[in-house]
Amino acid sequence: MEDLRIGVIGLGLRTSLAVAANRPGKGSVVTALCDSDPAALKKQAGRFEAEFLTGDYRELLDRPDLDAIVVNTPDDTHERLAIDALQAGKAVYLEKPMAITVEGCDNILRAARDSGTRLYVGHNMRHMGVVRLMRDIITKGVIGEPKTVWVRHFVSYGGDYYFKDWHADRTRTTGLLLQKAAHDLDVIHWLAGGYTTRVNALGDLMLYGDLPRRAPGTPRPEGWLQEFEWPPTKRENLHHVIDVEDVSVMNMRLDNGVIAAYQQCHFSPDYVRNYTVIGTEGRLENFGDGPGDTVKVWNTGPTSYRDDCDIAYRVPAAQGSHGGADTQVMDEFCRFVRDGGATDTSPVAARMSVAAGYMATMSLRDGGMPYDVPPLDPELAAYFDNGQR
Repeated sequence: MEDLRIGVIGLGLRTSLAVAANRPGKGSVVTALCDSDPAALKKQAGRFEAEFLTGDYRELLDRPDLDAIVVNTPDDTHERLAIDALQAGKAVYLEKPMAITVEGCDNILRAARDSGTRLYVGHNMRHMGVVRLMRDIITKGVIGEPKTVWVRHFVSYGGDYYFKDWHADRTRTTGLLLQKAAHDLDVIHWLAGGYTTRVNALGDLMLYGDLPRRAPGTPRPEGWLQEFEWPPTKRENLHHVIDVEDVSVMNMRLDNGVIAAYQQCHFSPDYVRNYTVIGTEGRLENFGDGPGDTVKVWNTGPTSYRDDCDIAYRVPAAQGSHGGADTQVMDEFCRFVRDGGATDTSPVAARMSVAAGYMATMSLRDGGMPYDVPPLDPELAAYFDNGQR
């Protein structure tokens, strides 16, 4: 089997995806790299045997020897880069979130359909062991029919990861209820078996708005991802623009009647996601998401709280970044580019998670006013649900 030849645009924090795609002799190889920062391009080039390096992504798209493009750039560039790559006839891996507006997502979907070029959106949490375990428990009917899903997201390093660079600027992300929550909203939809139709949300910039900022054009300090300050009020060298919320809560009604809630805080002392799914015959909850952690199920009762639960499922061991999900998602992408067919990730689902996060952000900034999520054009949805044929 000849290796797929892959070009990568963007060599920042998600370069781990490019590394996962670079498997010479085993199905795929990264042969071309692009980054607008010459220093980043030089630094990362040594991790690959890429034959072509450039600072202009259009030079990458002009190359006839590339089968696919991996887009790992900041969120506000996704729409333009994805559409240009699709129109150039390159299969596209697009890192989440798909875009920073509902309109941007729909523009990408239309470009994929109109060009007939394959589009894959990497919601890698669908390949995390804990998420697949929870979905398997639900699919087997262990807790009956899901009726409500609650997610609490504690982000200990939020001040470092999201308030020291472009993530803090709403013109680049819309907000963290879209940028950061897109993964979790997608998982809520996947576990519950439906898409959000109506949202309301509250939130605020409660802590990071008053902390010291860098002057415009000043680079991030060395070691900014290795030396996390604590308590969060001690943080400094933040981005010069900070106008996204650091605390947010949102409520959702899904098209199948499920009620869901999501909460996010960027100055907690720990980093963890906590999922609760309550069905007609029981409740499941995850306690950590790494190998050796558990998903607990209570499906007898009624009783008071029992820590020993009724069934405890061990999260499977995994290797690689994001709990092994990056490798799995790249395996699926390469198989999809080569052979087509069904995938666990879905461009429609990616659009719907962005739409839920976008409309929740509009609600949050409108005093919690409920907002309806714009439906996707049924013909466009059918094209992707039918395997992009």
